[in-house]
Amino acid sequence: MRPDDNEAILAQAARWREGGVAVALAHVIATWGSAPRPVGSLMAVSAAGAMAGSVSGGCVEGAVALEAAKVLADGEARFLSFGISNEMAWEVGLACGGKLEVYVEPVQ
Repeated sequence: MRPDDNEAILAQAARWREGGVAVALAHVIATWGSAPRPVGSLMAVSAAGAMAGSVSGGCVEGAVALEAAKVLADGEARFLSFGISNEMAWEVGLACGGKLEVYVEPVQ
C-alpha cells in the first residue's frame, strides 16, 4: 500500500460528507496468513454505494459494502471477520486465502 492511499481515501470520504452524503469507513484491524491487504488499509463507502479504497483486494469488498450500508442505516459500528484456508481458497476460486478482521464505523 502506498503511503498516500489512506490520505486519498479519507479525502474522498470528506468530500462525500461535505456534500451531505453519509459515509462509513472500514479499517483492516488484523490479518493472518496470506491476507491480501495489510493492517491499516481503508475503504470508504458512501450511502449512495460508491466506494474508495480497498480492504481485501476484491475478495470481500461486496460483503464489507453491505455491512457498511447497515452501519449507515443503524449507526452501529461492526467488527467483521473473514477467513478461508489456502486449500479451500483455490477450490472456491479465491486466490487470497488467509484471514482478516475489519472494523466498520460511521463517519461523523
